[in-house]
Amino acid sequence: MVIKNFESFVGVHCETTTAGCLLKSIGINLSEPMLFGIGEGLGFLIWNMKIMDFPFIGGRIKPDLLTDNICRNLDLNIKVHETSSQKKAWEMVREKIDQEKLVGLKLDCYHLEYFTAKIHFAGHYVAMYGYDSDYAYLNDTTQQGCKVKTSLESLKLARSEKGPMSSRNRMFTIQKGKTKLDLKCIIKKAIYKNATDYLNPPIKNFGYKGIQKASAEILKWFERSDNIKYEFQTCSMLMEKAGTGGSLFRNIYRDFLKESYNLLHLDEIMKAYNKFQEVAKLWKEVADLFYLTGETENKNYITQASDILMLISKEEKAAMEELLKVKY
Repeated sequence: MVIKNFESFVGVHCETTTAGCLLKSIGINLSEPMLFGIGEGLGFLIWNMKIMDFPFIGGRIKPDLLTDNICRNLDLNIKVHETSSQKKAWEMVREKIDQEKLVGLKLDCYHLEYFTAKIHFAGHYVAMYGYDSDYAYLNDTTQQGCKVKTSLESLKLARSEKGPMSSRNRMFTIQKGKTKLDLKCIIKKAIYKNATDYLNPPIKNFGYKGIQKASAEILKWFERSDNIKYEFQTCSMLMEKAGTGGSLFRNIYRDFLKESYNLLHLDEIMKAYNKFQEVAKLWKEVADLFYLTGETENKNYITQASDILMLISKEEKAAMEELLKVKY
């Protein structure tokens, strides 16, 4: 069963691509940057656990929260289902597809057969639009091929994988609400709330304080690493190509601010837009320095990255303080 007249959504980040795909299926067409901004998506996180090979560096808010924010701000009805039963998980998805309803899935991309980089990351999202006796048909990011397929067995493993950021076979659908939307008001509200949350992190691992912490933590990581090449180059790849953080999210948020300025014409938004233009370039430098650290095992490169992170923290804080002036 494959949903008739399915239209893919082209995006570079998995959760916004999946949300955009589901929204497109119900007649709501917004750009990926607009979805990311309305979802109050910009953030930062550095996290390390004993079960992890190396620290996770993320450039956005926590998984699931972005889609929840999009639906709340756009007054959409999201229905989420989780279960520890693989059989029940598949039956729920199959039932929705048979009803020609697009389904969002959260899973571990390690098991997806079209992924060339075999790394466990259980915070990946796809939209599923069909299946047959052997394969599931998915909409993923442009980096992964957009319209792709993977075996039903691999999908089962991906959905039920345990570990950091994993969920119990999480699936979700989205339906329209009843409220007539005022996009300008929604944008201002999302900007203000995102800035407020970013500037007031609950712990020092998040927001601009988290970037400051990362500046120190990456130096410690270098000293204790048993495999500098693998760890730092993998982290660089995840940040720049696999969509976990760095310049990718700053570029997306920059473009959201540009779209927002074109609608609202607020000076505070333009000032923040200009800062994120520069900050995105700095994040790219950090990822490049991570790669060089792995290639050379020279501490000078990671020291440079540490210094740039301190600058990024200062600049992002200033940008978000400008956006805090946007009232709704």
